[in-house]
Amino acid sequence: MEVTSADRAIGTTSLGKRHDAPRGAQVCPDYHAAVEMIGKRWTGAILWALTERPRYFVELSLAIPGLSDRLLSRRLRELESEGLVERSVHAGGPARVSYSLTEKGHALEPAIRELRVWAKRWNCSGVRS
Repeated sequence: MEVTSADRAIGTTSLGKRHDAPRGAQVCPDYHAAVEMIGKRWTGAILWALTERPRYFVELSLAIPGLSDRLLSRRLRELESEGLVERSVHAGGPARVSYSLTEKGHALEPAIRELRVWAKRWNCSGVRS
């Protein structure tokens, strides 16, 4: 029974039967979960902004043009629930809230820096020179 490249892509044989992927060919579930988490729209930009320093909500909003306050709030809550971001409330007239990376969040910094280098090298901004 012949297995073509198209069959490999969809996991079937030429007879339509499923075949097992070669050992080690499956995507690691932990890797997949991490990519899904940090790959959500705007999440990478938020993490990048927080690698520089802790920021108040309004500073994050200004640092990431086009991101609505509602979606920024949602993404920050998600990152907080994943243990990547820590929320701190500061006393004062109107209470101010700042966000910073946790130890787990800081552990992503090398990957974020490398992704930025890759994006600049391959001109991933969509702007062609």
